[in-house]
Amino acid sequence: MKKILVLGILFMLPLVAYLFFASGVHNFAKLPILTESIGDLKNFESLHAKEVSFDKKITVLGFLGKDIYNKQGNAFNLNQKIYKKNHGFRDFQFVMVLPYGSEEEAKKLLDELGNIADVSGWNFLFGTPESLKSLFKSLKTTHELDANLATQYVYIIDKSKGLRGRDGALKEGEKIVYGYDASSVADLSNVMVDDVKVVLAEYRLALKKYKANRKGE
Repeated sequence: MKKILVLGILFMLPLVAYLFFASGVHNFAKLPILTESIGDLKNFESLHAKEVSFDKKITVLGFLGKDIYNKQGNAFNLNQKIYKKNHGFRDFQFVMVLPYGSEEEAKKLLDELGNIADVSGWNFLFGTPESLKSLFKSLKTTHELDANLATQYVYIIDKSKGLRGRDGALKEGEKIVYGYDASSVADLSNVMVDDVKVVLAEYRLALKKYKANRKGE
């Protein structure tokens, strides 16, 4: 009897462990939508006259402001910790919005970033202060732009223009995460890296299901 009981426990334990971890991954693999549909980029001009849109793209959105020099460190942090690890994903892009008059400084920054990585997925867009404020307001976060129209936070925007983040429900005591502090390597490494992976994995899974359904037609 004892032998049967022991064998039963040994058999059931791996199954229970699998169900536990599978359930955890399933719950974590859906990064919440915090804002359903943010503004668009129609009122902005790109650095290289390239059409840039949120549509059908997973976007890291940032506001570097008119004093780019003070945000260069943030850009390099993002390039190293987030961009270089994911830029091979075809529908992944970076969008940095800045006020008109910042074009030359933005070009210098892009050239410097280009010395250490393929920057084809980096996009610098320019607009009026009103356009920047309107786009930022549409995110509906608790953050604010400073006097230079900048913030240290960056945001994950999905293919449907939804702001993704953490709603505080993942674990007790966790705060709502609207954006990620690009000045903090720890925040990028410990939080944003995982959240970007979750969103990318979500679309990879959706693509696999789509292809499987197409084959079955």
